[in-house]
Amino acid sequence: MLRGIDVSAYQSSAYDTDGLSFVFIKATEGRSYVNPKLTAQTKTARDAGCVVGFYHFLWPGNIEAQAEYFVAKAPEKAGDVLAVDWETTGDGTHASSAEKDRFIRQVKQLRPNNRVVLYASRNFWLTIDTTSYAGDGLWIADYVTAGKPRIKAPWRFHQYTSDPVDKDVANFTSMAALLAWAKSA
Repeated sequence: MLRGIDVSAYQSSAYDTDGLSFVFIKATEGRSYVNPKLTAQTKTARDAGCVVGFYHFLWPGNIEAQAEYFVAKAPEKAGDVLAVDWETTGDGTHASSAEKDRFIRQVKQLRPNNRVVLYASRNFWLTIDTTSYAGDGLWIADYVTAGKPRIKAPWRFHQYTSDPVDKDVANFTSMAALLAWAKSA
């Protein structure tokens, strides 16, 4: 298991990368928000030699426009991983399973040289998802023992805590294996 974290504007741009193999950074949300620390947080991860991922917080509606907005704002580099964060929005709504699928497919079409994964909570995966489509991999949030999410689906990343920062593990045997997977889109 490889260790990683995910960060957003709530975290410092100079977060601790000691012992990390990967970092997911919030890039965008909807069609109007860009993480103001995106550039600095990306530099911190790249300077540490981590595999970098970017995620978009998905809102219902305007799926193609959101996908275009995300790829326009997220740095473009082969080997970076792109993710859709599918959960309940601030106003209590969420994108449908079909909208989530469309978003992933649109991002894959717009960025064919990047892996695209789905981030979802265990609850969303088990009760909201109707297709089990996760693009190139599932990043599951389930706050239990690292690497032991309570699902039967194959997963690539597991967020196992959010205190004090979102901590994750990746289901790869080595950093080389993660890099090879990320670059083989």
